[in-house]
Amino acid sequence: MNRPEILAPAGGPEQLTAAVRCGADSVYLGASAFNARRNASNFTFDQLAEAVRYCRTHGVKVYVTVNTLILDDEMDALAETADAIAAAGADAVILQDMAALRLFAEKYPALHRVASTQTAVHNTDGARFLQDAGFDSFVLARELTLSEMEKICAAVSIPAEAFVHGAHCMSLSGACCLSAMLGGRSGNRGLCAQPCRLDWKCGGGDHVLSLKDMSLIGHIAALADAGVATLKIEGRMKRPEYVAAAVTACVSARAGRPYDGTALAAVFSRSGFTDGYLTGRRDKSMFGFRTREDVTAAADALPALAALYRKETPRVPVDMAFSMDKAGCRLAVSDGTHTVTAAGPAPEVARTRPLDPDRARENLSRTGGTQYYVNSFAADMAPGLTLSAAALNGLRREALAELETVRGQVPEIAARPYEPVRPVRRAHPSPSPLWARFADPAQIAREDALQRIILPMETVTAELIARYGDALVAALPAAAFPADEDALAARLARLRAAGLRAVWTENVYGLELGRRLGLAVLGGFGLNVANCQALDFFERFGLAAVTVSFELPMKRIKAMDSAAMPWGIAAYGYLPLMRFRACPVRANLGCEACDGRGVLTDRRGVTFPVECGDKKYATLLNSVPLHIAGRDDPGDFRLLWFTRETRERCGAVIEDFLLDRPGDGPRTGGLYYRALL
Repeated sequence: MNRPEILAPAGGPEQLTAAVRCGADSVYLGASAFNARRNASNFTFDQLAEAVRYCRTHGVKVYVTVNTLILDDEMDALAETADAIAAAGADAVILQDMAALRLFAEKYPALHRVASTQTAVHNTDGARFLQDAGFDSFVLARELTLSEMEKICAAVSIPAEAFVHGAHCMSLSGACCLSAMLGGRSGNRGLCAQPCRLDWKCGGGDHVLSLKDMSLIGHIAALADAGVATLKIEGRMKRPEYVAAAVTACVSARAGRPYDGTALAAVFSRSGFTDGYLTGRRDKSMFGFRTREDVTAAADALPALAALYRKETPRVPVDMAFSMDKAGCRLAVSDGTHTVTAAGPAPEVARTRPLDPDRARENLSRTGGTQYYVNSFAADMAPGLTLSAAALNGLRREALAELETVRGQVPEIAARPYEPVRPVRRAHPSPSPLWARFADPAQIAREDALQRIILPMETVTAELIARYGDALVAALPAAAFPADEDALAARLARLRAAGLRAVWTENVYGLELGRRLGLAVLGGFGLNVANCQALDFFERFGLAAVTVSFELPMKRIKAMDSAAMPWGIAAYGYLPLMRFRACPVRANLGCEACDGRGVLTDRRGVTFPVECGDKKYATLLNSVPLHIAGRDDPGDFRLLWFTRETRERCGAVIEDFLLDRPGDGPRTGGLYYRALL
């Protein structure tokens, strides 16, 4: 049976100690920058080196998170961080931005590269893309069922991680801009303010954007059978007692022993736990929030949980070989890879009782207070001699200290030449062409003014292809789960046969699918392209054009460029702030009461539309549209993203951009004219 590793969060040094002493096989932690939990304690470069040394002596691997979007003026700092990670001797890096992937793959190829959950892999084509792109393993989306995980694991040769305990993001990871748009604190930049945990309402329900924490510990054997290689515990913002409880439970469950679920719930929960995604029960029972009772229970549980990591846990087996003759004594200690030898004083002639192998083993095996335990012991001792207990203890301490030093040595991770792509300034059309995405063909207006017309794939017909020709682009679903992949590919192949030439994708799976079917692939803002390195990466990977992230300030967008691939900006639209698989409208009202146009209300009474994605997923839209007609036009095209607008309203917006006139009514400049944190 597959024995998955247990990967524990370490938000700071005490959490690291708790994870290691309670039996984690590996830990993940962040340096001071470029990690998705920038408000955790994290580790300075010096602390990172010490953390790796400590973990290495305990036989524990270290994964360092570099899992945020990176801006062009941060590339030197990214390179400095990469150098520090390599110098520290970390085992792996967890990455989101393709700029970081390029740097580590080219400069430090020996470092294992993990695709972060922020890459939102929820189907087999997404996993294939990551494998082809140069990742060595990847994190499965938290929204998957067990059978979906099994299908994805079987589709690729690189191993998969799955979250097994901890907080649920309401949105598919990497597809949430709620915190950025409402408060300027970007989750994709590691500073999520968790506005979803506030009291959003739908129907009679409250806190409808807050999910209970997941706990899949009872399913560990099934996850292992499905092919999951690593069991990941969420929680770099959590206290060490939480880490201790979760790791201890996972270790017990993996071994087939009972675990203390009561302690887990006491240290942190949101009205209990859920396994709704794994089991496919995506209903109201998944939702919950942190109550006063939850907080009280945690306070009572902490002392007992702290005891779990108060002392070292013997976890590293060693083989000892002791020899003694008239000239002296020696103790060789081996961990299977390293062997060290300590020399002791010459023994005395025994007056009464000579030292025998059993007594020598008894003294030398007292490794308490360290992470070592004696696996085997051999003795070669001349007769009639003895040695004091103090001398034996000193011999053992010296040998284990030497072994500790050797085990903690960091192997050199060689650097290869790496030269980042620099912005290549080139001319852009002015005014740039208009591209428009419509939710329904009935909305299409002023097609004569549009260079591209983007429609949801399910609405595209042979007649529309004949009418609009190469201008027509079929938008793939933002989320496509494994059960729908074959039907999606078959429909796309039929459209290709009818003359379709291009697809639009908000997720990396679309690159794999589109290229396989011989279609041009246009990337949406969901690909989170935020720098020139990512532009160049996707261009080399065959992307025909891309809309850059709408989280970027305009001054940074204007500093971007690529050698050839057309890129543009979202210039209008009720922009998507979240993508759900557990729809809050369905949970609180039911699909029968919803026409696919639900709404949520925040604590201030502002309503936000919720769009249904064929009952497979849902999208939370902003309450007001982005509208920057007449303000900025930095790229090769401007994207108008229509959702619920009437055909007349669509036509009026297009006219705004053709005439460079500001729109009427409520509107926002989005994040283009604000500082991104």
